Amino acid sequence: MITFLSGGTGTPKLLRGMLELLEEREIAVIVNTAEDMWLSGNHLSPDTDTVMYLFAGILDTGQWWGIRNDTSITHDLLARLGIEEFIAVGDQDRAVHIARGEMLRSGMRLTEATSVLCRKFGVRATVLPMTDSAVTTYVHTPRGEMHFQEYWVKHRGNVTIDGVVRRFRQPPVATEEAIRAIEASDAVVIGPSNPVTSISPILECAGVREALRRHRCVVAISPFIGDAPISGPAAALMQAFGKEPSSAGTYGLYEDLIDVFIQDIRDPVRIKGALRRDTLMAYQGKSLDLAKSIMTLVYRC
Repeated sequence: MITFLSGGTGTPKLLRGMLELLEEREIAVIVNTAEDMWLSGNHLSPDTDTVMYLFAGILDTGQWWGIRNDTSITHDLLARLGIEEFIAVGDQDRAVHIARGEMLRSGMRLTEATSVLCRKFGVRATVLPMTDSAVTTYVHTPRGEMHFQEYWVKHRGNVTIDGVVRRFRQPPVATEEAIRAIEASDAVVIGPSNPVTSISPILECAGVREALRRHRCVVAISPFIGDAPISGPAAALMQAFGKEPSSAGTYGLYEDLIDVFIQDIRDPVRIKGALRRDTLMAYQGKSLDLAKSIMTLVYRC
């Protein structure tokens, strides 16, 4: 089994290629939940759902979130009724949020609710929230603290930020299921997701770093080419996080945990010992090529 740490769109693009090489049941994904939020009484877990929909074969891979060919009747009517949701949630996607919200209100753990939803969608991979407790990423702006979803979705990242913080009632602890997935895996892959808002929240859950340090084969892929991320607001967030927005900054976040670090072949940043691969997964074939390269490394571990 291969366990992936995932968030955003970078790691799901890699998983798209991995699905051509591995049986779905051989894949476990520990997913960032620090971007979760309640909206109109329903529970959004965007990074979890992206992975779940990918495995279910219904992900809208044009935008890498939501369900393909979904409609927006409810969202549009809510706007007419004066309820402005800054996230345009599709109707089928909303049904998932409603179901998850009801499960959580009934006392079910997020891990359990995710398992139920995956079974309903016929997902055979193991999809695991990083923690069952609520933890949220906020950014510091001149307007005050702002939920990451508001910063990135509502304002399209067009807000000056000078800090990134995680808010929680109790420090987050990784679930037993997540730690077991790491320990039982042949390799752990830290995908090319945003290091600050997608991967660091997972690493900050008690137990994760220790489990990774004990593992014999941990591979990480940089999401940067030079000082530009392949997608998303990673550069601004890295700077606000006090890290260099580059593969070097990414490596600095992971270096005590990993055995192999992969950079893009076009990356001008030099990191001693790093491997060079084409990480620009613009289409299925590129995802498959990178997946093959990673599996070759795994077999050598």
